[in-house]
Amino acid sequence: MGRSTETFSKKEREKARQKKSRDKKEKAEERKANAGKGKSLEDMMAYIDEYGNITSTPPDPSRKIKVNAEDIQVGVAKQTDIPVDTVRNGVVSFFNESKGYGFIKDLQTQESIFVHINALTEPLKENNMVTFETEQGQKGLSAIKVKKK
Repeated sequence: MGRSTETFSKKEREKARQKKSRDKKEKAEERKANAGKGKSLEDMMAYIDEYGNITSTPPDPSRKIKVNAEDIQVGVAKQTDIPVDTVRNGVVSFFNESKGYGFIKDLQTQESIFVHINALTEPLKENNMVTFETEQGQKGLSAIKVKKK
């Protein structure tokens, strides 16, 4: 008599294939049974409240705010109303003579402004009181025409 050509692993693969096929058929029948019971549009709708949070409840019409189209500003308003002082006062907070640059702390705005050695009229050291003008540099404001007070 001949031996069976079916091995244990072949039997296991066949069982797994049949189980997968049964599961697939059950899922298809379940989908057919529940075809008319899907979610409605109202269940899927999402709203945004006045604080910007997503919610499932529609907004309250009594809280609606009316906005005039003329009041909406697109872009950034020009800052013409800010007075620009040509000469500013400050203190040298850092200066490296070997590298040729430093920073001046503006006394009025407390911002740190870059200064290069080429913009100096006389040598500077840290904590010197100075007067200077500013110009827009490559990476921000730069001090020019720097003089000791």
